[in-house]
Amino acid sequence: MAKLDAAHSSEETHGSFKSYTIGFILSIVFTVIPIAVVLNGWLEGKASTIVLMVAAVLQLGVQLLFFMHLREEKKPRYNLMSLLFGLVILLVIVAGSMWIMMYNMVAV
Repeated sequence: MAKLDAAHSSEETHGSFKSYTIGFILSIVFTVIPIAVVLNGWLEGKASTIVLMVAAVLQLGVQLLFFMHLREEKKPRYNLMSLLFGLVILLVIVAGSMWIMMYNMVAV
């Protein structure tokens, strides 16, 4: 039984209630800001797009740090490789979607 407890105590720690609360509040803030900007028409054109993109990047950072425990891993190299792979996939999806939306004028 002592071996089981020792093995269990050496596992990685998860976030505290405080860190989860901070992450949740930041997630809500970075979700409400773009909604407010778009629905109220506070900004238009490129300014609105920039606010949306910045809020999305900040939301990604909050998710990685507070909920996916990126900084608490024993082997950060694997985290970095996973993060870079995820970012490549994200870039391909976003760039491909934007390319399709901008250059698909067949329907017009």
